[in-house]
Amino acid sequence: MNSPPKPPTAINSRGHPREFEQIIQEKSQNFVGREFVFTAINNFLHRHNQGYFTIIGAPGSGKSAILAKYVTNNPQVIYYNAELEGKNRADEFLINICTQLINQYSLNYTSLPDNATEGSWFFSSLLQQISDELEPHQKLIIAIDALNWIDPNSQPPGTNLFYLPRYLPDGVYFLLTRRPFLREKSGLLIETPSQSLDLTDYPEQNRQDIQAYIQNYLTPLTPPPYEGRGGQDYSPPLVGEGLGERSNLKSWLSNHQINEQEFCVDAEQLAVRHRLTTLSENNFMYLSQVISAMSATGYAYTENFYPEPFESNQLPPGLEAYYQQHLHKMIPLEQGTEHSTDVLNVLIQQRKVISVAAIARIIDNDEYEVEEVLENWLEFLQQQRIASETHYSLYHSNFRDWLGRQAFKTL
Repeated sequence: MNSPPKPPTAINSRGHPREFEQIIQEKSQNFVGREFVFTAINNFLHRHNQGYFTIIGAPGSGKSAILAKYVTNNPQVIYYNAELEGKNRADEFLINICTQLINQYSLNYTSLPDNATEGSWFFSSLLQQISDELEPHQKLIIAIDALNWIDPNSQPPGTNLFYLPRYLPDGVYFLLTRRPFLREKSGLLIETPSQSLDLTDYPEQNRQDIQAYIQNYLTPLTPPPYEGRGGQDYSPPLVGEGLGERSNLKSWLSNHQINEQEFCVDAEQLAVRHRLTTLSENNFMYLSQVISAMSATGYAYTENFYPEPFESNQLPPGLEAYYQQHLHKMIPLEQGTEHSTDVLNVLIQQRKVISVAAIARIIDNDEYEVEEVLENWLEFLQQQRIASETHYSLYHSNFRDWLGRQAFKTL
């Protein structure tokens, strides 16, 4: 197919496309912990000459933040985010990633070939060229966030998502993140070293990182020593100036006569009215949205925390939009079926995991149809094996409670 040469992607001084810089900065801001993930990544890089490392986790579990922090600490890493609008198509990925490779490694191309997006041939050729020139122990790492957002219809059936290579040359690694999925529906055929890290397999480490995240907001930022810059005088910041949510949360606790140390240490205990650690269920999206809402002037999100007036359906706006996005993906308005809403209503009513057989009995439907619905929703579910049978529940109780307030019969 004849088409004009592909235009290069705008690259900033650090090497990442401008459209990705903001998300890298936002996701890595106030980052704490996750050392067990970084250790696993580094061990993989040192153990294998090439390969794929995948971080798997439920929505809001911190996958994007982990990847953004890794890229921030390692600016030579090539970065791509499939969740941004317009970035979930294979052709856009190839244009963007190939341009980054050409610019960062000063390859001899003034533009991309007109058929660079027709399969993986040009992409794989660039990887091989770079591999051939790598110094001993030097690595090319390509980080791709949110594989679950890729549009599989943007490329021929049976091809790897984003045309990711089946084989990799020496020194080339991919660092991926995605939500839970059926292994047989991964969309990737790989014959090179690979490893997956599922965040749900590390509950204690996640809990410790949640507590560190809370403590991070309670610790005031120490401003840098005052000094003049560029011939201009700069006054030190006022107390609380520039501290954002951390300072606001400290004020909130003080106004409610809550001891900061007690708030952190006892957060996980149900005896202290299900404080933040327990309610978060190791979910960073929930926690960050609640802290922001608690900190915001004129907005007190106190449900299940402290006895103040509140509306039972009150949620931080960002969290509400996040859950609405989940629902639209689970049951698109144009594709909703009666048995999918029936399955969802059963999950809403359940506070514990439930089997496919039990759901089928409740809604008087075939187990196969129930299982098919659940398989399509894996990214929003928790799974637990009980007596050789898989049981399911929604990934977060707050999401379940929000769903319970929606009118599914009208979908």
